Amino acid sequence: MTYDWPILSAVTFLPLIGALLIVLMVHDDDEAAQGNARWTALWVTIVTFLVSLLIWWGFNPKSAEFQFVEEHEWLGGNIRYKMGVDGISMLFVILTTFLMPICVLASWDAIKTRVKEYMIAFLVLETLMIGVFCALDLVLFYLFFEGGLIPMFLIIGVWGGKRRVYASFKFFMYTLLGSVLMLLAMMAMYSQAGTTDIPTLLTYKFPSGPIPFLNWEIQGGVQTLLWFAFFASFAVKMPMWPVHTWLPDAHVEAPTAGSVILAAILLKMGGYGFLRFSIPMFPVASELYAGFVFALSIIAIIYTSLVAYAQQDMKKLIAYSSVAHMGFVTMGVFTLTVQGVQGGIFQMLSHGIVSAALFLCVGVIYDRMHTREISAYGGLVDRMPIYAFCLMVFTMANVGLPGTSGFVGEFLTLLGAFRVNTWVAFFATTGVILSAVYALWLYRAVIFGVMEKASLKSIRDMNMREIAIMAPLVILTIFFGIYPAPLLDVCAVSVKQLISNYQLALSAAGQSQLALTH
Repeated sequence: MTYDWPILSAVTFLPLIGALLIVLMVHDDDEAAQGNARWTALWVTIVTFLVSLLIWWGFNPKSAEFQFVEEHEWLGGNIRYKMGVDGISMLFVILTTFLMPICVLASWDAIKTRVKEYMIAFLVLETLMIGVFCALDLVLFYLFFEGGLIPMFLIIGVWGGKRRVYASFKFFMYTLLGSVLMLLAMMAMYSQAGTTDIPTLLTYKFPSGPIPFLNWEIQGGVQTLLWFAFFASFAVKMPMWPVHTWLPDAHVEAPTAGSVILAAILLKMGGYGFLRFSIPMFPVASELYAGFVFALSIIAIIYTSLVAYAQQDMKKLIAYSSVAHMGFVTMGVFTLTVQGVQGGIFQMLSHGIVSAALFLCVGVIYDRMHTREISAYGGLVDRMPIYAFCLMVFTMANVGLPGTSGFVGEFLTLLGAFRVNTWVAFFATTGVILSAVYALWLYRAVIFGVMEKASLKSIRDMNMREIAIMAPLVILTIFFGIYPAPLLDVCAVSVKQLISNYQLALSAAGQSQLALTH
């Protein structure tokens, strides 16, 4: 189904229109003005989500082509405003629009100062995140990709914790420096291919023959140089080991909703970048350096799981857990098998829901006790049974228990890895065991045991607003664990075409190399 109106532009820029509405409100800091900002942001994000569901409704899952394509003159030359989604990117658009109303509700009572500015920052951030997944032009993609740094920098730096300035600058510098190399690569691609159109570049064959450098040859040639330039940006964004150190600091200092968006959406931009750029555009380099990615992924899975177990701050534990789970994503994606890539996509979507829910769970008790130290809690099941149930569901999903969404993604990525390299699958499986160790230890320390702290005796269970936030996340975690088909079917054709084009490109590169040697 196609629409007669630009639905992707509508979904992308609706939040920006909402931000402008809040800007135009009376500049008072009283309760009424704050309430108006909150309600405006909530209704705008809900409407954006509802409109985005029309994309799902009208999407044809049997086609691997980009759909709902919009194209207009923009910066002159071959740089155009071009938007479109396929079976991979559409799912991330829906995930983004789904989580934003939840973030607004989670901030309802927690944010008491500069409420208008806070809501504006979140709405601008939503526009930039959706734009990343819809952009079909390199320049447009880069502007959305890098633009998201600014509102997130402000969210951490203004409404964060005690070390918020340090954390925000560390987040900004890490991600910006990685992306500078990507910008250089994009300029090189434009000079070579003469276009910034992403669908055209997906079929363009960049040179892959060895090129001399000092006294040795660079295997993969130009493709290798471009691949590493993009890898520098996406690896930081994921984040992969060893460029992950900005993430725990950013999570600890960010407000609850900031942590939700950081873990659920911003991290996924790295994985999406590998699927959209690195693999289809530089297939020879992707084949050459898949082992390198496997090594980094295994280290991330095992090392950061052990680091997570050593944490005393709940947010830091979940942050390191996110790095470990992203290790499964990169491992699955670079197996370059249908199961591995689909598993990586599903793992990103599942982690988007589960990690968001875990940070929201931390926010619930932090709002009451104003501490994230694990030792400050214990025995909460007596006073907070509903909270204990919600946290149990998300803990089980984080562990990868069958029947939860966390299991499906991990199982498929391990299946893909097993087909390529049994040792990679073996070492990655230890991460499943380690995740059970730290996740169950956290749950036991917070929920079970004797309630010894006097300050906990009067703690209240979740209120209706918090239950309304958690309920859809609980339902989706269990639903997609039992019935993952709605997500897997949507991306199946796009994934198969990605793998098919990758194999054809490798075959063509191999034949041309053989011809050169003869």
